[in-house]
Amino acid sequence: MSAADDERWMRRALDEARRAPAHGDVPVGCVIVRDGEAIAVARNERELRQDPTAHAEVLAIRDAAIALGGWRLVGCTLYVTLEPCPMCAGAILQARPERLVFGAPEPASGAAGSVVDLFRDPRLQTRIPVEPGVLAVESAALLREFFAQRRGG
Repeated sequence: MSAADDERWMRRALDEARRAPAHGDVPVGCVIVRDGEAIAVARNERELRQDPTAHAEVLAIRDAAIALGGWRLVGCTLYVTLEPCPMCAGAILQARPERLVFGAPEPASGAAGSVVDLFRDPRLQTRIPVEPGVLAVESAALLREFFAQRRGG
């Protein structure tokens, strides 16, 4: 995919992320694309579902697996607005998309280079190419605005 394609799909993930605060969730969005088509779109729903695993990536992976009729996301690119946490990185590795593209880094819990890098860990069998920083400024701004509002400022 081209840089323009990556930006297009990240904008779609950002649109989804903007819907999460309506139900009290952190604005993170995810889109899984195959052959130029979105096969799954999700946002964080931990608060909505009262489920600690209801991160955008996990929800999108579940929907993509249903859409494809199998758990392997062959030929797919996963776009997410925030660097995946260790749980989501593990789920992504298990699903085996061909690429991961993320927006803002997550210095507190990022598992694609910020704190740990599960995608390049030589002890793990699966490797997935990672493209960080696509629309990172927009992704980070969305998160900053959300947390500023939560703090009352």
